[in-house]
Amino acid sequence: MVGLALDPPPSRSRPPRRHRSLAGFAVLAVLMGTFAAGFWLGRASVRKGWFVGADAIAGAGVPSAAGATSTSTPTATPTATPTSTPTSTSTSTATATPTATSTATPTASAASASTVATSAPPGSPRRLAITLSGPLEDGIVAALGAGDRRLASELTAVVNRLLLWDVRIARDGRKGDRLEVIWTPPHAAAPGLPDSGEPVVEALRYASSKLGKVVAAYRFQEEGARWPRYFRPDGSELEPRLVDAPISEYEQITSLLRDGRRHKGVDFKTPVGSPVHAPFDGVVERRNWNFAGNGNCLDIRDLATGRHAIFLHLDVLPKEMAVGRAVKKGQVIASSGNSGHSFAPHLHYQLEDAAGKVLDPFEVQRTETRVIPAAQRPAFESARKKLDAALAT
Repeated sequence: MVGLALDPPPSRSRPPRRHRSLAGFAVLAVLMGTFAAGFWLGRASVRKGWFVGADAIAGAGVPSAAGATSTSTPTATPTATPTSTPTSTSTSTATATPTATSTATPTASAASASTVATSAPPGSPRRLAITLSGPLEDGIVAALGAGDRRLASELTAVVNRLLLWDVRIARDGRKGDRLEVIWTPPHAAAPGLPDSGEPVVEALRYASSKLGKVVAAYRFQEEGARWPRYFRPDGSELEPRLVDAPISEYEQITSLLRDGRRHKGVDFKTPVGSPVHAPFDGVVERRNWNFAGNGNCLDIRDLATGRHAIFLHLDVLPKEMAVGRAVKKGQVIASSGNSGHSFAPHLHYQLEDAAGKVLDPFEVQRTETRVIPAAQRPAFESARKKLDAALAT
């Protein structure tokens, strides 16, 4: 490091005072000129996009809700073909396949990219695109406009849990992987009040060099469905469903054992009062322990295997669900709630073996994958194509 001494030590050959003043003035002028040039260059580079790697664009024609009709259609063509695990039966407009071969796990502190900040109206869709060169959240922070950076952690969590069914970024991410997202920020219920909910991802596409494929998901609400769900390009649902599920009415899975948060259960986002079912024949082992954290809760022991199904944050428990009560598979044993240490209505479902080891329900229970009915495929294909065009804008 070079040190600049503002008051140099005395010198036998010290120049006259007037010369020293002129020299100091010249140095100051050079420093100020350099600063001004750097400031101008920085602003110009952001305006003209001289740095490549990340952007955040409020896209015209981006569908603002699942299945919504766009007012203008972007003409750009996507650069990669989604090839998710299920066999695709839809026609994609993309043609290229990711060819990155780097095997280095992203460890840089941030994406080496610029940010194109926008002044999009609150609640309008945004496009975000990054080339991975470090932790996912750092790249998202770098790509968001200044007004949206406060949402970086929440947006990262939403993106990560959608990708987790195919890609675990911490394990599978590689430098050069490309992520494109269409997302909508949450709204404030009224001026001065905090935002309600979390950012909503309308569509995403991730080109993985390690897996050699592109993972894509689209938010779409089927006719007659209570909530929008996420689907792959071939019309199959992104999230598999448990056959003997503890809950059948839920909007989305918001926490998994595999998401790296050391959470011991699966969280189902669902309104207070949704029916909760026993996943097997069993007996009530415990109820309402550690109430401050768990809220209203039940522990059901499987008579055949000794496994335990644990349900936390329930609404008011039925009195008949007393310790020792026998229950049948599929029987309604309680309703979901928001009790205990819970930040939003949901059901926490935890599965343990007889020795108390936590199990992943999606690995030990049977699952099934739903597919959009044939009658609704045209509507899905229309929405998907618009989102694909918006992703590639």
